[in-house]
Amino acid sequence: MSDEQIPAKGQVPDETVEAAQVPAEQRAPEADVPPPPAANRILREIAGSSWLISLLAIVIALLVGSVLIAATDPDVQKAAGYFFSRPSDTFRAIWESISGAYTSLFQGAIYNPKRGDFVNAIKPLTETLTFATPLIAAGLGVALTFRVGMFNIGGRGQILIAAAAAGWVSWSIELPAPLHILLATAAALAGGAIWAGIAGVLKARTGAHEVILTIMLNYVAFYLISFLLKTQGALQAPGSNTPKSPPALESAVFPTLSDLLGVGSYRVHLGFILAILATVWVWYLLNRSSMGFRFRAVGENPRAALTAGISVKGTYVLAMLFSGALLGLAGASQVLGTTTTGFAAGVDAGIGFDAITVALLGRSRPWGVFFSGILFGALKAGGYTMQAGEGIPIDIVLVVQSVIVLLIAAPPLVRSIFRLPSPDATVTARAPKPAAEKVVTK
Repeated sequence: MSDEQIPAKGQVPDETVEAAQVPAEQRAPEADVPPPPAANRILREIAGSSWLISLLAIVIALLVGSVLIAATDPDVQKAAGYFFSRPSDTFRAIWESISGAYTSLFQGAIYNPKRGDFVNAIKPLTETLTFATPLIAAGLGVALTFRVGMFNIGGRGQILIAAAAAGWVSWSIELPAPLHILLATAAALAGGAIWAGIAGVLKARTGAHEVILTIMLNYVAFYLISFLLKTQGALQAPGSNTPKSPPALESAVFPTLSDLLGVGSYRVHLGFILAILATVWVWYLLNRSSMGFRFRAVGENPRAALTAGISVKGTYVLAMLFSGALLGLAGASQVLGTTTTGFAAGVDAGIGFDAITVALLGRSRPWGVFFSGILFGALKAGGYTMQAGEGIPIDIVLVVQSVIVLLIAAPPLVRSIFRLPSPDATVTARAPKPAAEKVVTK
């Protein structure tokens, strides 16, 4: 640009003046870009939501389970031997193996019309709720620490200590039924809270990592309970040589649904009602209370929370106490509801580690944990029926659970498989095409 073309200071170029004088309807289309349609924004929000990722992870896991079911089925392997001569036999065998497996899973977890009347046909659903009860309680405990930025991997030890405390109260003290149940449950909550609180105090006072602490406390609790179950006068049943506790007194046993209704042989017990109440309490604690605000603030940024006057160390201790109490509720449901004839050192049944999966699938949200616990309870209840009815190894159900955890831990993988947008992607509207110029002929 020559010196003559450079405008003087404070002088507006002619092109700018001409552009300002152009009417709005005649300006370039980029200046009037319409907002994206509401339907597109809603679909993008749904496609980027976390619950859709969880649902798609379950779908992929079931597809992986279908491949394993078909690959391990003897009829499919036999039909695959002459696939090129009669391929329809192979596809038929694959369909029969997969459909038979998942039909058995449904009949063992939800509803089985082959049982006759409705009272017996609905029993599989009650079995699902029975398996889900300790998973929900333990999952809530793990999810609570997740929200505070901690990782409570000591569910096994906390459940064992809680089970021992509730079990000792259940056979050593004679009280009326309501008081006995209340005291035994309170002992379980206290036992789990104290055992988890040890890790919380050590983390707050010494800075030790809670993962290492809770793992070591798992071993301490396991060998301690194993020793007490072999010791007369401690937890071992009188006059017995096996490492097993005495049965709980009838006054301390959770009443079942059949006890309340007087029909059927349902095993689902009072523990499920307590799990629902625990879900409501955790939801209120995290979303409606000032303590829950402190928990979430520490989980998001401990330094900012400390600057705002929140006691980070005290929050860690409280979170571990509440988490241990919830895992103690899982131990109480095992001893007072499911295994009432005496328990051994394996009373935790892997619930402490399954709770991590339940919390991850539920995105550490109370109601998400509740429904994911029911899902895993259905997989447990239906898996045994699938194994008994179709001869399918129960390990396939464990593979399905593991794949769900893998995909939940890697949301970008699920998004790439289904080509879903990222949740932080911005929505840009496409500019309208310019109108075609009219050709004026003289």
